[in-house]
Amino acid sequence: MQIKQVRARVFEWKGETVPPQPHFCTNAMDALWDRGDAMGSFRFHGWTVVEVETDEGIVGLGNVALAPRVAKTIIDQHLAPLVIDQDPFDYEYLWQRMYRATLAWGRRGIGMAAISGVDIAIWDAMGKALGKPVFKLLGGRTKEKIPCYASKLYNTDRETMQREAQAYIDQGFAAMKMRFGYGPKDGPRGMRENLKSVAAVREVIGEDIDLMADCYMGWNLDYTRRMLPKLEPFELRWLEEPVIADDIDGYAELNRMAPMPISGGEHEFTVHGFRQLLEKKAVSVIQYDTNRVGGISVARKINAMAEAFEVPVIPHAGQMHNYHLTMASLASPMSEFFPVHDVEIGNELFYYLFEGDPEPVDGHLDLDDATPGLGLALNTRHLDRFHIIE
Repeated sequence: MQIKQVRARVFEWKGETVPPQPHFCTNAMDALWDRGDAMGSFRFHGWTVVEVETDEGIVGLGNVALAPRVAKTIIDQHLAPLVIDQDPFDYEYLWQRMYRATLAWGRRGIGMAAISGVDIAIWDAMGKALGKPVFKLLGGRTKEKIPCYASKLYNTDRETMQREAQAYIDQGFAAMKMRFGYGPKDGPRGMRENLKSVAAVREVIGEDIDLMADCYMGWNLDYTRRMLPKLEPFELRWLEEPVIADDIDGYAELNRMAPMPISGGEHEFTVHGFRQLLEKKAVSVIQYDTNRVGGISVARKINAMAEAFEVPVIPHAGQMHNYHLTMASLASPMSEFFPVHDVEIGNELFYYLFEGDPEPVDGHLDLDDATPGLGLALNTRHLDRFHIIE
């Protein structure tokens, strides 16, 4: 079997979106004096869909959520020629070929995200060719079902957050994640607002539900040091991305001193990046995203490293490319799940583009042993709400 065509299309959302709200979620842009929507550069209202077609008519699906127009150009001009006329089952060779050919400008960021999209599509094609789900190619079922946590709770008024948290409990979730809305530039008042939000959610969910909190790179080392003792009474399962991804030493310092685990890795890339995080003991929870980190070929290696270090892997964003890895790895105890809702940040756009993602039942997801590949197909019901670039 050989790859005969690689197709990358950009799907840009032109439907309605939820307008940005102040203090919605801290982020790396908060450090700058700026006006307007600070979250603007972190909203993903476009997606690249990658299709890898073989000479047997099998089509594997992959995706890229970062800078979709740039990702399409990279795939069309640089990556597709490297994998066409090759055997998809030589996936390690193909990954190394894409990686090494783009080292001068790739390595991380959008270059690696583009490689991830092609790699995911190759694994989907392999599963379809063998008539097996991808998780069966990765080691098989390691858990009956995948526990998952509800991930939204963006900073709004506290009554709204409490109602949302209660809804997740009613749906059977035993864990959920909230976002902080205030950072260093908001001073002591912002600290108090953050603490009031955590207290409001904890008040509703009680002590038997895991609560995680995401800073999304919107804090800094000094601010986080000051916040840690204030957060200790709320027994967070983890504090996520308190500083920018490149501050690995900062992560390591916080992970040593924090009363709760520090998590990160959503904005890290390749086995080399995660080797540094593990060797420096910079995080206690790894949160790569398969469609950024280098694809399934890389994510499975990170899982093996993390297992040796006894650091749990809980991938960012849920979605099928992550669920298959979680199902097949003892290093992954649970998955993130973004509830389906109106287009806001853009992670939820996945559900408008693809169909086949499992619905959680009582806080658990399952994958079908009989569905080959990733189990995804393009969702044709919403195509008229996208601007499509061929």
